[in-house]
Amino acid sequence: MHGTVLLLAGAAAGALGLSFWPPARPLPDLPQVVRLEPQPFLHRLDGDWRRDGRSVDAPLQTVAIPAPVEVMATPVSTAQWLDCVADKACALPGGPVDDPGLPVTGVSWIDAQAYAAWLSDRTGDTWRLPTDVEWAQAAAEMFRDDALGVDSDPANPATRWLAEYAAESARSRDRDREVRPVGMLNVNSLGVRDIGGAVWEWTATCLRRGEVDAAGRITAQADSCGIYVAEGLHRAAVADFVRDPKSGGCSVGQPPANLGLRLVREVGGGRA
Repeated sequence: MHGTVLLLAGAAAGALGLSFWPPARPLPDLPQVVRLEPQPFLHRLDGDWRRDGRSVDAPLQTVAIPAPVEVMATPVSTAQWLDCVADKACALPGGPVDDPGLPVTGVSWIDAQAYAAWLSDRTGDTWRLPTDVEWAQAAAEMFRDDALGVDSDPANPATRWLAEYAAESARSRDRDREVRPVGMLNVNSLGVRDIGGAVWEWTATCLRRGEVDAAGRITAQADSCGIYVAEGLHRAAVADFVRDPKSGGCSVGQPPANLGLRLVREVGGGRA
């Protein structure tokens, strides 16, 4: 009965040329999502780690996300980003815009935050950048361990340098330098696509600097926000304003080829 009254009122208003409800704007084009449940897994921590002032591999720890989230199955596309630009909530990306099917590239961490805020506002859900641990769980078997397996040797500093050189050479050989259309690179066991190609993805995780003792126990750690972890073929830490990592601003690790993003949606965290 209540709905009938509303319909009649709306029809009467239309007959009089009145409008009480502005036409709804169409919702943004959204990718499919994959739900991640909290479940412990062994993970090499992000960050720059040292023992007695010398570089070492980050410690391995059992981690778990604190609550379920839904992660975009594919990165944000150029078409999806341009919807935000059309709403005047995002800047044009630094990457190409002539192919809407490509993942958006040339976006800074600050740009990514603007997109997440716009998408949250348009959909009523809470969208945000994933943490390093959320991204690692979403990447599943495609997550790449950063460990070199060689600690710095004060008697022979070249040992770790050579290991770093070999690792970076291998990454250069493995790198797919072509930015492929969204969803066309690969798919993992969870149904998450496009992990580890030519586009690195911003996370919400600040660069961590830590110290471990001889037994590998963490003795100190601190976050350096303003620099954030970008995930892809390998981890990198990049200043939040950087859109083109080849121009500089990579604080730790080999610079990414391109910077893009995918978001997570909080489960049950939407707004009325």
